[in-house]
Amino acid sequence: MKKLIVVADWALDSLTCQEFKTALQGFSKNAKDVDVSFVSSSPSTLHTSYILEQLIRTEERYGIPNETVIFQNTDPRIQTKEGVKQAKGAEFIVIRLKSGIFLCGPNAGYDFSLLKNKIEYVYGYPGLDRGSQFRSRDLYSRVSAHLMDGLEDEMELEEETSNCIPELRGYFIGHIDNYGNIKTTITKEDFKGKYELNDTVTITLNHVTKKATYVSNLFGGTPGQLVIYPGSSGDNDNPYLEISIWRHFTEENPTTGLAEFNHPKPGMQIELK
Repeated sequence: MKKLIVVADWALDSLTCQEFKTALQGFSKNAKDVDVSFVSSSPSTLHTSYILEQLIRTEERYGIPNETVIFQNTDPRIQTKEGVKQAKGAEFIVIRLKSGIFLCGPNAGYDFSLLKNKIEYVYGYPGLDRGSQFRSRDLYSRVSAHLMDGLEDEMELEEETSNCIPELRGYFIGHIDNYGNIKTTITKEDFKGKYELNDTVTITLNHVTKKATYVSNLFGGTPGQLVIYPGSSGDNDNPYLEISIWRHFTEENPTTGLAEFNHPKPGMQIELK
């Protein structure tokens, strides 16, 4: 049986996680062999996409892709501003990546946008977009269990193209870690020919404009200096940039990239000048 990684905006709730796990075990061939872990996202579909991309990179580098299934559930109903019947949400899709990883979940917003270059096949799974207030437990757990059991050929999937997944354009916050470092969707390649090391970069984020120094790593400037630098996420040869401040944690009032921009959230747009 394959392992399952769940990325969801409800994953901080222990009751919800256990309900999903119980349903997953109920649908699996062997409940005792179920291997499931949970990663919390926010209601931002771009945040979920960023987390998925990083988890997949790590699985492909260190894990066993052919033995991995990832289920995501971030569906903030951004496609409608009116009431819906039967808690209708985004259409459910199943994706097989070139590395062999199976990925599934509602195709809401940018949930899968950062993964388009890794996709081999996309399949629709009709009928899972409505019918339960808690579809992860009542409907999606069954799909996840079937993929873990290798039953994808027995599922009534309809082949689609990756055109159903929207393109992502512009620069955004992808994730904010527990240190307050802002991980962006700006890559090192995006700065090539525009900025050199030690150049000043004007950044507008969350209605706050600050000047940061472009350095080679978080500790490439001086303590207390706002910097932008190639971080630990993304492609090894073309990493995503991060915005933060090198701290010693001994300061009376230590600040962070998060604090400098008035506590922005994942998914917010970033402007560079």
